[in-house]
Amino acid sequence: MTPEPTTAEDLYRFLDDLGIRHETKGHEPVFTVAESVALRDEIPGGHTKNLFVKDKKDQFFLLTVEENAVVDLKTVHTLIGAASKVSFGKPEKLMDYLGVIPGAVTVFGAINDTGHNVTFVLDQDLMEHDIINGHPLSNDATTSIGRDDLLRFLEATGHTPLVLKVTA
Repeated sequence: MTPEPTTAEDLYRFLDDLGIRHETKGHEPVFTVAESVALRDEIPGGHTKNLFVKDKKDQFFLLTVEENAVVDLKTVHTLIGAASKVSFGKPEKLMDYLGVIPGAVTVFGAINDTGHNVTFVLDQDLMEHDIINGHPLSNDATTSIGRDDLLRFLEATGHTPLVLKVTA
């Protein structure tokens, strides 16, 4: 039986316990980057787009890139160490591994990946921002966190992220 996914409040507590500063702004649910553009003036920093993908050996990856970046899904496998070209992971696996639904995919889902089924890949261009923004496990809010604190968060969940240039 899969444990209940972590809530946003659990995430905030986890960050607090790590001494990581974070700020969250609630908003109407957004399902796409296009819908979230209206929030740009209110929330500074790098805004993310997350691609949950898998290879033919069922290795799963979460690619976290700057919202307007382009990822070539035909070639990205050569950069991230996948066994084959990648395709999008199924919503069921997204919920099982990251505890989120499509439209709420986030790097913060690492807190739910207790089985270490997902390799987290942070795009190098995104990591040039001092502040990184992502959904706090639901798409009705945006949580802002420092770039170095994001790396600390991932390490604290048992994940060593790959920081690579995966965008065009």
